[in-house]
Formats: sequence, structure tokens, C-alpha cells
Amino acid sequence: MIRCREIGIADLDVIADLLTRGFPIRSRDYWIDGLRRLSVRETPDSFPRFGYMLEHDRTPVGALLLIHTARNDDGCISIRCNLSSWYVKPAFRSYAPMLTKVAQRHKDVTYVNISPAQWTWPAIEAQGFRRYCGGLFFSFPALSRRARDMRVEVVRQHTQAVDGLSEADVALLARHAAYGCLSLVCRAADGRAFPFVLQSMRIRRIAPPAMQLIYCTDVADYVACAGAIGRFLLWRGRISVALDANGRMKGLAGLYRERRKYFKGPHCPRLADLSDSELVIYGP
Repeated sequence: MIRCREIGIADLDVIADLLTRGFPIRSRDYWIDGLRRLSVRETPDSFPRFGYMLEHDRTPVGALLLIHTARNDDGCISIRCNLSSWYVKPAFRSYAPMLTKVAQRHKDVTYVNISPAQWTWPAIEAQGFRRYCGGLFFSFPALSRRARDMRVEVVRQHTQAVDGLSEADVALLARHAAYGCLSLVCRAADGRAFPFVLQSMRIRRIAPPAMQLIYCTDVADYVACAGAIGRFLLWRGRISVALDANGRMKGLAGLYRERRKYFKGPHCPRLADLSDSELVIYGP
């Protein structure tokens, strides 16, 4: 009487209801808005758009949300799957492995879990996942020295070209601006352009005066541009930028806190690349 199948467009309302019960801290609108973004987002062929559900007597009793993205890793196109929110009603928890087995069956896909609760770390590692990020470094970029004549430019969702950036980078910045992120370009005195995507943070129901670094080409770029970004954000009431790290970061003032991220598959994700992840599709 239990079956596992893909979540379809017709299931979105009942899946949102299920997840709202499973995650009381999240509103129903939070899930509906994210699922609607997925409904119009480009998804690689043959992969599920939303994820999988467990069904009992035609009633959903469990769900595992997935976000599949085609990525360019070192010149090769690969698929990354963000294992997002997971919930199964207590009476059906013994069937939960059906969801994970189906969701993780592709050996050539890189699976990532970027928001695991601490109590789940041993279970995640037992499934073959490896840690690639140990935590977040909460930097205070306004304390960094500003590079001479560096400018900060905002990229809007309808921007089609930026001098010094590839079409792919411009498309990523514009796409994330449409998701509500802050997309920036730091331009050095010699004309070089460095792309960044940041997002307002939320810790439980609190919105601290901090942003999270969602994307940059290299963490070293953020260190080099931190002074300009920090002063730009300070005028907007933000004093800190949190970024993926494996310890304290040389060249930045701040605090390090353990908050692991895991992956399983052929491509180890790099730090500070959370583009097209649950953080931007569903929100912080």
C-alpha cells in the first residue's frame, strides 16, 4: 500500500501542507513559493523537477525535495543534486529509506546536503557522504582595507551584459537577483570584474544584520574585495558576511562556527558556491 513516486505539479498543494506540518518554523507560503520557482526553473532532462514522495492510499505521507542543476565542473558538464528538505510522518518512518534510495541512485550525479542538523551527521556519513565544508566564517568586511579605486556595481534581474564577465556569469547574477539575492560586481582599477551573490541571513525567526555569500568565483576574490563590499553593505545596515570555510580565514576579521556541508559523488563542491541551491530557491 506504500509507493514512492515523483512529485508532480498536481501534488504541490498537498506537499506544501505536509511540509508545513513537518517543519512548523516554516510557513506554507515558504514552501509554495519555492515549489513554484522550481515549476518554472530549467531542470536537466530525465531528472525529477521537485523530488519524490511516499504515498499511502493516495495520500502523501512523506516527501524529499530535490534540486537538480547542470553545472560546468572543470570544463565538463555534470549534474549536481541538492538534497533539500525531508519529512516522513512518524507512522511511516520505516519506509523513509525508499525515498533516499530512489533519490540517490545515479552514480554519476554529485549529491550535496548543505543544511544537515548536527544530530544527523553520523547517519549522513554512514550513507557514504563526505564533509567538504566544516562551517561558516562570519567576516566583518568593513574592517578590511579597501583596494584603491575599486567600485561595487549592482546587477539587476534583467541585466544581459556586464563588461569583463562571461555570459554564464551574467546569467547567474541576473537569475539570482530575480530570486531576491543581492548580485554584485566588484570592479578593480584595471577593469577586472569579480562577480558575487549574497543573500540576507535568517537564524530561526531572527534576521541578523548579516548576509551569506552564495557565490563567488574563488574565495580569494572575496578576501581581495572584502573592504569594498563591507563599506557598500555598511550603508545598507549589514555588518557581517558569512561564507563557507574550514576554519579561520587569513586576511579577514571574524568568527568561525562549525556548520557542516556534505557531498557524495564524482565532484567535490568548492567553497562559496551555493548557487541554485535550496537557500535561494526556497529561501534562508
